[in-house]
Amino acid sequence: MADSYLVEPDIGFINEVVKLGGQDVKKCFQCATCAVACPISPDTKPFPRKEMLATSWGLKDRLIGNGDIWLCHNCGDCSTLCPRGAKPGDVISALRAYAVSEYAKPKALAKAVNDPKKLPILAAIPAVIFLVVGLITGLLNFSPGGDEIVHAHFFSTWLVDLIMLPTAAFAVAVFANGLKNFIADMHANALLEGKTDKQKIDAGGFIQALIKVIPTIFKHNRFNECGENKARGTAHMMVFYGFLGLFIVTNTFFIVLYVFKIHGPYSQLNPVKWLANVAGVSLVIGSLLLMKERASKKDQVSTYKDWFLLWLALGLGLTGLLAETSRLAGMAGFSYFIYFVHLMLVWSLFAYTPFSKLAHLVYRTVAMAYQEYSGRK
Repeated sequence: MADSYLVEPDIGFINEVVKLGGQDVKKCFQCATCAVACPISPDTKPFPRKEMLATSWGLKDRLIGNGDIWLCHNCGDCSTLCPRGAKPGDVISALRAYAVSEYAKPKALAKAVNDPKKLPILAAIPAVIFLVVGLITGLLNFSPGGDEIVHAHFFSTWLVDLIMLPTAAFAVAVFANGLKNFIADMHANALLEGKTDKQKIDAGGFIQALIKVIPTIFKHNRFNECGENKARGTAHMMVFYGFLGLFIVTNTFFIVLYVFKIHGPYSQLNPVKWLANVAGVSLVIGSLLLMKERASKKDQVSTYKDWFLLWLALGLGLTGLLAETSRLAGMAGFSYFIYFVHLMLVWSLFAYTPFSKLAHLVYRTVAMAYQEYSGRK
């Protein structure tokens, strides 16, 4: 006689997933069309059918540590072909948002980042930090003057780094703690569902697997396999490489300043400035294309977490370019104001990324590496 199990649905979990965009999950009647239609779903234990069933039953423990919710790239093929309109892609996206909030601590900040009512408070935090620290240290100059407009005369480079470096360290610490728990849960889930026969994770083997998936991420191969939203891959790639380019620029200027003691502003003929400008333009155009694509998909659920990331990316790109062009045009007051806004957005990017949709860059990369490591195709 088969063993019997008592299933106690977590109603609170179901309600949270519904709020995050998975409101159509109960329409699913387990036809498996989604799992068959998905071009990137593994042959063994394919998704998202099992995730739809577990969500309907409120089986939180089967979902939060499930690496499969991160393998999904939300291309929309499953939602388009679903005969019941259950929108599996939106449900999986909602599960990812919930998982980020679970792994990122403090949880109060995670909830605030995904609550539109808290946006004014979140926006005020960096402004207050910069003003208070700047006034206390004397590194903030409200009347920089001079013939040449230099942002560092307004916001000292020391002040910026004094605030940004601990903020970045905070984000790294949050991710490190979250990933430690996520990897353990993902492995336990894989063993439970028979997705791997490896009893323990070998660090060396996992790192090798991570290296193997990097080209796939850089090329956006998984996006190209999708059919419904294939065009989204180009816009997503522009945003991805925009962030990557600006990350390289920031670190390059940091090294040049503190190692080689060379201060800006730098010539527009400097190759690193070229990279900064190209990356900024790529970020702006990619963000606008993603906004257009999301707004045109009336049947796709769009939530606050989606728009928060898009507006943040667009704001970063626009303020960075405007701060530069207004400086070159000699518009001192406007340039200093825009630079201040830009710094607030950069701080928000660092501090809020582990709690926002952008965290998928880290969690999805780790999940893809684990799939490669486990040998599951």
